[in-house]
Amino acid sequence: MEIGIGLPAAVPGTAGTAVADWAAEGERRGFASLAVLDRLVYDNLDPIVALAAAAARTERVELMTTILGVPFRQSAAVLAKQLASLDRVSGGRLTAGLALGGWPEDYEASGTPLAGRGAAFEAMLDAMRGFWGDGGEPALLLGAIAPVGFRRAAAHGKGWVAPFFGHDMLVDGIAATRAAWAEAGRTDRPRIVAARYFCLGARADEVADEYLEHYYGAGYAPARADTLTTRQQLHAELARLAAAGCDDALLFPCSGDVGQVALLADALD
Repeated sequence: MEIGIGLPAAVPGTAGTAVADWAAEGERRGFASLAVLDRLVYDNLDPIVALAAAAARTERVELMTTILGVPFRQSAAVLAKQLASLDRVSGGRLTAGLALGGWPEDYEASGTPLAGRGAAFEAMLDAMRGFWGDGGEPALLLGAIAPVGFRRAAAHGKGWVAPFFGHDMLVDGIAATRAAWAEAGRTDRPRIVAARYFCLGARADEVADEYLEHYYGAGYAPARADTLTTRQQLHAELARLAAAGCDDALLFPCSGDVGQVALLADALD
């Protein structure tokens, strides 16, 4: 199982320039990928902009969106151009994890209705792949939690991006993804990508609590339950993810301190 690290692009108060420093340090310390998550109505950097900054400071590491909300961006042509451009400037290192996006505020702010978003997502995927043409598209992974979403992943993607927490949901989702692949007659193996939050060092639990409550609000407890704040928790959860069948584990920070990269790398070593 490959281990990637999230960029602090969605940690409020983190300097914008810190994302590039974090990316360079993440590559130097041997992480397989650098990942970003997506919100519209939140104090975060746009994922495509954040990964462009990461691309400029790195050479080999994979760049991932996990996930990028599609329907509320509305224009398939513009999004296809942005993703293709990012893939080109990074030397073909982009893997685009795409999904509906689960925050109603993002839809409201963009003037996009929640109703019919699944059909809109499907139409935008078809259109983007048409714009890219043969051999021009980045690698695609799709997020899903419903049967139609797993079928969509089998039709358009190379694998599935799991939710950030909930082991039972992960195990059920892996089974559903493999079943969708078989139903679609695919002979390749779907790539399974899981993510967890982490925070290490002094005040790790306190910092994790503060960040996750800010990000998720009062309902942050499920995310907090799967957040890793000690070396023992880290190794136990990575072993559990590998046993479940994950190909990638992405560890997203609760702190924007670039020292978290070294703490995580040392804990993994």
